[in-house]
Amino acid sequence: MTSKLMRDEPLLSVEGLTKHFTTSASVLGRKGTTTVRAVEDVSFEVRAGETLGLVGESGCGKSTTARLIVRLLEATAGRVVFDGIDISSLSRRAFRPLRRDIQMIFQDPYGSLNPRHTVGQIVGAPFAIQGTRGDKKGNVGELMARVGLNPEHYNRYPHEFSGGQRQRIGVARALALRPRLVVCDEPVSALDVSIQAQIINLLSELQADFELTYLFISHDLSVVRHVSDRVAVMYLGHIVELADAADLYGDPHHPYTEALLSAVPGQAHERERIVLRGDVPSPTDPPAGCPFHPRCPRAQALAGADGAPERCQTERPPLVGDGVRNVACWYPLVGESGQAGRATTASR
Repeated sequence: MTSKLMRDEPLLSVEGLTKHFTTSASVLGRKGTTTVRAVEDVSFEVRAGETLGLVGESGCGKSTTARLIVRLLEATAGRVVFDGIDISSLSRRAFRPLRRDIQMIFQDPYGSLNPRHTVGQIVGAPFAIQGTRGDKKGNVGELMARVGLNPEHYNRYPHEFSGGQRQRIGVARALALRPRLVVCDEPVSALDVSIQAQIINLLSELQADFELTYLFISHDLSVVRHVSDRVAVMYLGHIVELADAADLYGDPHHPYTEALLSAVPGQAHERERIVLRGDVPSPTDPPAGCPFHPRCPRAQALAGADGAPERCQTERPPLVGDGVRNVACWYPLVGESGQAGRATTASR
C-alpha cells in the first residue's frame, strides 16, 4: 500500500508511550491490586502519506497502542504528537476539533456499529458530531458509493449486511470528515480471505485518493508485508524492531522477528521453522532485562551455565539504530539472516 504521497516529515510521533492498568486481585483471601503493563515505553514515527505496519502476537499491546493514539484510552506516561501538537496533553474539549483528522477502523465490523442505527445514521454521525453543514444525505450517499456500497441502502441496518459490507460501512464512517491519519486496528482479521483482499485493495485506493496516512495493525504478517512501507514489531508491550518492510522481511535483526517470519505460511522454502520455547510471560509480571530473553533462541545459543547472558537477564535493551533500521537487542542477528536462530531451533 505504498503511497506516492509519502513525505519525510512525521505526521505522528509517539514518544515513550506507556499504559498500565490496575486491577483488583485476591490472593489467599487477601485483597490487593495488580498492575498490567500493557504498553511500555513505545516510540515510533509515522510519516505523512506512508503506511506503518504494527505486528505482534495477540496480547502484545497493539490494540492498546491504537486506542492510546486516538485517545479512546488515556496514557499512563509518554506523548502522542500529531502534526506538531501534543494531543495527549489536550483537554477533551481542545482535542475535539482534531478528532476529524484522526480516525479509526475497528476489528469487529459488527460490534463497532450501533445495531439500532441505519447506515445513513452511522456514516452521517461524524457530520452531526462535528456540526458540519451541507447536504448530509448526499455526502453519506457519496461515501457509500465510494466504498462499494449501494447508496439506496441508506435506511438499512447493520444486520442486513455481510461482514465485508459492514467493514465498508466502518471505512466510510472513518473517512466522513476527510481525516489525515487512519488507525486500522486489525481491519480484516474477522473477514474471509477473499473479502480481506477486497478491503485491502479498497484501503489502498482510498489512500491514494484521499492522501491518507495509515497505522495498520495486524497479527497477519502476510497482510502487513503487502500493505506496509515500514513495519514495527511488538513483543510484550515493547517495540523490538522497526525497519523498512523489505529489509525487515528479507533480513530480520531481532530473534523474535525471525521467529515470527518463520511461522508465516509459505516461508518454509526461505527459512526453517523456529518454535519458541515456553509461553509469552504475563504482562502483570514481565521478566527483568530483555522481555524476550526467556524464549530467545539467540540468548539460548549464547547461554552459559546460568542460562541467557547476564546482560539479557538484567538490562532492557533500548530501541536503537540509524533511523532506518532500529532494533532492541543486545545481540542482534546483524548480517546473519537469522542463522543463529535457525541453528538453535527449540521445541516446547
